[in-house]
Amino acid sequence: MRCSARWPGGFAGLDERCRHYERQIEQLFRTEERAQRLGRVEGVGPFAATALIAAFGNAREFHTGRELAAWLGLVPRQHSSAGRNVLLGISTRGDRYSRTLLIHGARSALRVAER
Repeated sequence: MRCSARWPGGFAGLDERCRHYERQIEQLFRTEERAQRLGRVEGVGPFAATALIAAFGNAREFHTGRELAAWLGLVPRQHSSAGRNVLLGISTRGDRYSRTLLIHGARSALRVAER
């Protein structure tokens, strides 16, 4: 089967579609105020900011940033009572794509900070 039979326009068509969607994401990033605020964080760009907004929408539903990070699966969940902290396991809940983007963004920020 030829490539063009599987993908109309061949690989060049796929590249054009990818560029089209990248432009849409960047346009959304420029117009969305929440994405702009997220973009100010070192290591968070247009893709990560729009993915995070799509994943959790209104972050005010979370009481703390740690609760949000636990929901994404970045830190262990915590159950505290009477001054006793119990750390539960790190789950794979949340959006895997958003978690991956945040991890790669943090690695990139650390690499730049070392220089």
